[in-house]
Amino acid sequence: MVDGLFVIVAVGGYLIGSIPFALLLARRWGAGDLRQVGSGNVGAANVVRASGLKPGLLVAILDMSKGMASVLIAQRLFGGAGPAALAGFAAVVGHIYPVWIGFRGGKGVATACGVFVILSPVAATAALVSFVICVWKTRYVSLGSVVASVMVPALAWATAEPAAVCAAGAAAAALIVFRHRSNVRRLLAGTERRFGRDEAITARSVR
Repeated sequence: MVDGLFVIVAVGGYLIGSIPFALLLARRWGAGDLRQVGSGNVGAANVVRASGLKPGLLVAILDMSKGMASVLIAQRLFGGAGPAALAGFAAVVGHIYPVWIGFRGGKGVATACGVFVILSPVAATAALVSFVICVWKTRYVSLGSVVASVMVPALAWATAEPAAVCAAGAAAAALIVFRHRSNVRRLLAGTERRFGRDEAITARSVR
């Protein structure tokens, strides 16, 4: 019964996380197939490049909502930190590897943020602040994403969150860093795209 419960939680979280809001809304705003635009990433940052800042923010909110919903539903139906943490991590996996579009999704940052806003609010808030400061200072969204993701499990552990929450944070951080491996290489080479002026120029050229 326990094994069946965890399968239900994992599959449910995955399916919620796999809803490709970025791809669907980019098409709605006339950007075409987001996988053929900018970085090719199915996430909020690439929606900014394709359609502008406001649509990108809407997608980020929706992607966060997927993570929050997966955790809240698991908490409501099953209770306990274990099912909620599993559902949240599964939502991150679903966002990154969505079955509906050939397992080619986003990088999981916004969805993970939504997950840990519920599972570990203190860790998520501190990580979000660090993300904003890092992006504001450096204009590298990828750097802010990696820094914030790595901070979450450490802060969850430091604030004595349940082991399942810390484990989910570590697994999500590892997956997000893995998805940013090409960005890390470009950061080290000094060729990574900066957020701001380049995004605005790209968005205008697409429109």
